[in-house]
Amino acid sequence: MAKMYETVIGLEVHVELATKTKIFCSCSTEFGGAPNTHTCPVCTGMPGSLPVLNKKVVEYAMAIGLATNCDITRVCKFDRKNYFYPDNPQNYQISQLYLPIASKGYVEIEVGGRKKKVRIHEMHMEEDAGKLIHDEWDDTSLVDYNRSGVPLVEIVSEPDMRSAEEVIAYLEKLRMIIQYLGASDCKLQEGSMRADVNLSVREAGTEEFGTRTEMKNLNSFKAIARAIEGERERQIELLEEGKAVVQETRRWDDNKESSYAMRSKEDAQDYRYFPEPDLVPIVISDEWIEQIRKKQPELRTEKLKRYQKEFDIPQYDAEIITASKHMADIFEAATRICGKPKKVSNWLMVETLRLLKDHNMEPEDITFSPENLAKLVELTESKAINSSVAKEVFEKIFSEDVDPEVYVEEHGLKMVNDEGALEEVLKKVIADNPQAAEDYRGGKEKALGALVGQTMKAMKGKADPGLVNRKLREMINE
Repeated sequence: MAKMYETVIGLEVHVELATKTKIFCSCSTEFGGAPNTHTCPVCTGMPGSLPVLNKKVVEYAMAIGLATNCDITRVCKFDRKNYFYPDNPQNYQISQLYLPIASKGYVEIEVGGRKKKVRIHEMHMEEDAGKLIHDEWDDTSLVDYNRSGVPLVEIVSEPDMRSAEEVIAYLEKLRMIIQYLGASDCKLQEGSMRADVNLSVREAGTEEFGTRTEMKNLNSFKAIARAIEGERERQIELLEEGKAVVQETRRWDDNKESSYAMRSKEDAQDYRYFPEPDLVPIVISDEWIEQIRKKQPELRTEKLKRYQKEFDIPQYDAEIITASKHMADIFEAATRICGKPKKVSNWLMVETLRLLKDHNMEPEDITFSPENLAKLVELTESKAINSSVAKEVFEKIFSEDVDPEVYVEEHGLKMVNDEGALEEVLKKVIADNPQAAEDYRGGKEKALGALVGQTMKAMKGKADPGLVNRKLREMINE
């Protein structure tokens, strides 16, 4: 009988915090600057330069800790993690080993209708390293220190996850909490959220953990799911062949859908941690924690409950809209302006999601303003434009955030509500299509559709289809 195996997974998640400046200096944290332009003596590790802690980093870290049910460490401090690597300019990283800012938390996930708590072992603050860029043409490596000193929190989970689905649910929950707090944009493609996966397999029913490997270089949820499946299969194959799994760090290649060993962890690296001599301990008072707690925004769970009561939109709509803080903000702001929650929700649920999918975008990438969405709702509700024109206008709003009132006016898209002008067009359409009119009189309902289409074409799409329909019936039956 074939052996059954259980996968055991723990995650180390690095999140870049949304501060305007770095953790120990006043350089910009903005993504995408020209190489080595957001740097100074502190973040490039020049001798004699001294770090000064950015208070906002501590406040973001506390906010994330509170939102993930962690205990906040009242006196925490920084440590030096010593290692040599070209993208690490000081040859050490300022991190927290002995007294991290938060610990013993959890987030609740739901997979396949079952709820589960994933425990958080600890969360610490640290500085990011620079970035190596490998030039394959010249066979050289270049280093960009713009990212060096960007503030991070590292969230270390317990090995509580058992499948790729649970891992993705945990990461999505974590990302949503952090985005709602405004502590990070958590864009995996820009590296502002990164996850390392620690994975081992063991025979089902056994208590002892197997030998784990750590996988790096995972920059999308899909890549993480594929890496977990790939590594699980690789380890099971080794065990089935009677071979041992080696404890090592592996790099996932998403194009080849396979991983390869980067470095062995059998002789676990000694980072020679010691207390950071240039930074004093951080003393966190109960008052400070209370201050942060009071500032915590409404998170998704509370928002969902409120939407049901306040806006009377379907549960499904509310779940999709609140899954993105940015989309929820647009929904609420547009609803405040036009007072029509269901109509705003419809535009977000149908056209917005369709266009996001077509352009391979995330809800966070939406650039249109709530004001312009609200104006479009009002234009359609007042019958100033019909639904097909509204869709055309919305595509412009989505791509260029145009003012719909101005756009409709400039392009002559207002609905023609002049019944006299409409009747003239209808007479001509009926006269030009006698067979269709005859078929309709004979009980063929479909024939009316052809006449409506001809009328809309003649009116350049600027007639109310409902009115065209009603008028056609009246005039044919006369």
